[in-house]
Amino acid sequence: MRHFAGTPAGNSKEQTTRLIMSTTKTKPAPNGAAGASAPQDPPTYRTNPEVEAKIDAYIKDNPKHWAYLQGMPRDRLERTVVLNEVRQLDRQQRIRDGVMKRINADPKLKQAYEILVKDVPEDQREEVMTQMARQKQRTVARTQVQQQTAKEAVGV
Repeated sequence: MRHFAGTPAGNSKEQTTRLIMSTTKTKPAPNGAAGASAPQDPPTYRTNPEVEAKIDAYIKDNPKHWAYLQGMPRDRLERTVVLNEVRQLDRQQRIRDGVMKRINADPKLKQAYEILVKDVPEDQREEVMTQMARQKQRTVARTQVQQQTAKEAVGV
């Protein structure tokens, strides 16, 4: 289950805000206590005004697609949501695989990352290496964009 993620108060403007809708999970009673006889409250849904505004804007800009979604049977709509999750997970795995392929292709780079993760548990090392490599890649890209923007500002 995903929860809202955003820029915490006090952080710099450079961080991007991820807006993700979610529901809260209702917790089952421990060991089935107060099981079937107790009425369950319906789940409460979180709302985020920024997400709601984006959804409303999309619906306004795409009325035919909205009507199509509203006309879908519930089972098909649920399966579509799951398909989107599967696609997202596949994309993340392809990115991880690509990052690891680049790391493994350069023995010096691989050795450097292995030194950095030597104290990480064995089963988590590859994940930590990919996280570090992706963070480095984002930092380099951000620096290049800032340098390009500075060059363009000077040239004006």
